[in-house]
This record gives sequence, structure tokens and C-alpha cells, in this order.
Amino acid sequence: MTLNVTSSTVPHIMFSCTESPLQPLLFGVPDKYMILILPVFAYWFLSLFFYALDEGGYLSKYKLHTPAEFLKRNRVSMRHVVQDVLIQHLFQTILGAVLAWQEPETYTGCESKDILAWALWLRHSLVRALPLMPFIGIDGSRLAKQLSITMPWVNSGTSGALTKPEVLAASLIYWVVVPAFQYLLAMLFVDTWQYFIHRAMHTHPWLYRTFHVRHHRLYVPYAFGALYNHPLEGFLEDTVGSLLAFKIAGMSVRQGMWFFTFSTIKTVDDHSGFKLPWDPLQFITDNNAYYHDIHHQSWGMKVWR
Repeated sequence: MTLNVTSSTVPHIMFSCTESPLQPLLFGVPDKYMILILPVFAYWFLSLFFYALDEGGYLSKYKLHTPAEFLKRNRVSMRHVVQDVLIQHLFQTILGAVLAWQEPETYTGCESKDILAWALWLRHSLVRALPLMPFIGIDGSRLAKQLSITMPWVNSGTSGALTKPEVLAASLIYWVVVPAFQYLLAMLFVDTWQYFIHRAMHTHPWLYRTFHVRHHRLYVPYAFGALYNHPLEGFLEDTVGSLLAFKIAGMSVRQGMWFFTFSTIKTVDDHSGFKLPWDPLQFITDNNAYYHDIHHQSWGMKVWR
């Protein structure tokens, strides 16, 4: 069956296209390298922001601990914390640079062909679904008549020019639905990955004492310490988990740029030691600064001893 679809009847769709390299989004730096820079920049910029609030005594009523508790209860100096985080960022950047070097160039210019594919998929799916409508209590014939007002092809199989509603629906799928699904899939994967590794670190004595105890030297969490971990734990839990989520979700480099950066911002915010009432990241889930603070207390940790 031949589809009667032409660029004259659907001007929104291009049928021939020329691909060209996607131009860098920021400062002329290729996206595949910016994906390494932005999360690290976000980590230190946001950490410095919370550090400035702390040192300046700003918004102190929203702090979860006093400066005296910070000095008395933490079992590691800020210098050592910063040093270990820099080491993790170094490993993360080296691995990312190796992978980025092998990453193929991203091209643009043929997005309309992908939208066309979705539009045709929607059309064929609708035609196949109409005979099944009576099984869910919908009159397929009546629905076909109503749809034929804006989609004349409904009554003639799948042949006929694409209509604007089809193109708009396909565009919505391409630009919104698919990326949203990819982000959701990546978040679910990395959250599950980190949950089970973190749980194992707390329920197996050797893992806790060998690796995870380092992170819990901070009884009073602060932003710089969000990624204060044993290097092997940080590499496995954060770096490997995030890279797998990126690949499994099939994200583009530019999507990964925002996914990694947002994940970093959320991690720093959760360890900031501030429970700000107007901070939207504190309301996305219960896994927030207050939750992390409880977890870092001796009575908030589940550990085999």
C-alpha cells in the first residue's frame, strides 16, 4: 500500500534533508566534552554557594546543624574531603574523556524525517486499533466517521496525505514524549543501581568498614562532601551507574549533559545541610537534605556490627 504523502500537502515535513554537525551549545566547546565539564562545574559552584551561606551566617535558621556541631562531630577535615572529591572527579573525567573521544559526531538536519516516521506509525496504529474498539466499549465506526472530518484517509485504509493533527502529534512524541521517557528511564535505573549498592554497603560489614565508612565520617553533612567516598565506591556507584543509565536510556550527548548536571545538583543539594523552604529540589522526593542528615547520624544508619 502506497501512502500519498507529499511535501506540498504537509509542508511541516521535509522529505530530503542534509545533515550537518550539531553546533556546540555552550562557549564553542563540543557537547561531548561539555558533558564532562558541566557536572563538575555545577558541583563546585553550588558547593561554594552553600559554603558562602554558611560562612556568612546567611539563612542560618534553615541550617540543620550549628557550626559547633560541624567542628565537633565530623571526623575528617574539609581539606581531606575536597582532596578525595577532586580524585573522584579526576577518575570520572578521565573515563569520560576516553568514552567521549570514541563517541560519534552528532548530526542535525533530518529531524523531520524522524517525525514523519512517527506520524506514519501513529496512522498505522490507529487503523489497526479501530476494529478493536468494540472490545473496550467504543463504537469504532462512529469514531472513524468523527476522525474522518480532520483525517479523510481513515475511511480509505492508510493511504492519503498526512494531516496537521498527525504531524503535531508526531512532533509531540519526538520532541517531548520520547525525551521525557528517556530521562525517566535513566533516573529510575541510576536510582535503583545506587540504592542496591548503598544498601549492600550498609548491610555487609566488610563493605561498610572497607569502603562506605569513609562517607559517614561526616556526621554533619555539607555540600563539598556530597561525593566524599572511597574512590572505588564512588567510581562504581556514581560514575559507572550514571554511564550505564545514559547508555541504556539511549540518550543523546546533549541530553546526557543535562541529566548528569541535574543529578549532580540534586546530590549536592541533598548534602548541603540546609533545609530551604523555597528549594524545589527538596520537594521532588523525600530523599532530600533532611533525610540525608538523619541517615548520617549514628542512630540513622543501619550497619551490621
